[in-house]
Amino acid sequence: MIPESLRALIADTAGQRTVEWQGRSLLILNQEWGELVVCHQGAQVLHYQPTGDSPWLWVTETPAALPGSIRGGIPLCWPWFADEFPEGESELHGPARKADWRIDAVDEEEEGVEIHASPVSALHAALSPRVVIFASRRFLKVELITENRGEAPIKMTGALHTYFAVANAFECRVTGLAGASYLDKSQDFSRFDQQGELGVRGPLDRIYQTSQVQVLEDGKRQLRIAKQGSDSTVVWHPGDAPPADTSVENARSFLCVETACTRLDPVWLPPGAQHLLAQHISPLSGDEASGE
Repeated sequence: MIPESLRALIADTAGQRTVEWQGRSLLILNQEWGELVVCHQGAQVLHYQPTGDSPWLWVTETPAALPGSIRGGIPLCWPWFADEFPEGESELHGPARKADWRIDAVDEEEEGVEIHASPVSALHAALSPRVVIFASRRFLKVELITENRGEAPIKMTGALHTYFAVANAFECRVTGLAGASYLDKSQDFSRFDQQGELGVRGPLDRIYQTSQVQVLEDGKRQLRIAKQGSDSTVVWHPGDAPPADTSVENARSFLCVETACTRLDPVWLPPGAQHLLAQHISPLSGDEASGE
């Protein structure tokens, strides 16, 4: 689920340290509760693995060279999602995912860690982002907080573009979407309603209009995906035509279920206001799995 060179760096870490990998600076934690890797490029969580489990996130075996971004983990799409560019801009998914971020604080406790990060340089004339990452044996949570420091309301979109590690993408199921309407990018953003739960059988690129909790099932485990500040869930997989930085075989080991604000639910942020976009990932409890 992660490149062997990255796995070796994690295995050689006791506690926490900062290392170089693929030309990028990484913060690695290997603690009793589990493992976490955060890349300074994009404040991107690349790896999370609670003790006794397998990795929850996928990373390509052939990352793009700088200044490109790493496919996998949880890239930050900010302050716009996909190609919803503001006038005069052209960077897919916005500048945050390729920018340098600083780690402002690492607060470790016996049960887990809380990490705060902010961009090294300003990424927008008025909007200021910061990231808070929580990890423990029981959950992973990422918060993307945006403040409008300008003098006028600003329209923004964005996403936590999570690549979940799965046994086989084409055997996965995503529950919690039944009845939701969605835009299908493969059909020129035509709108449809989801009939029943979503079974993944091939390429997908859909924006679901929903604030509900989803559950990703891939046969070996069930992960509960809760969110805040989001009325869109994006489900994406390239099928057997993956991007150039990923092989067909490797691509079958991920499925993206993204917490987002998109063209369906853009945020108008007033001066002085903040917006919280958050994704909370945890194992499905026994009661939830049984429907009790």
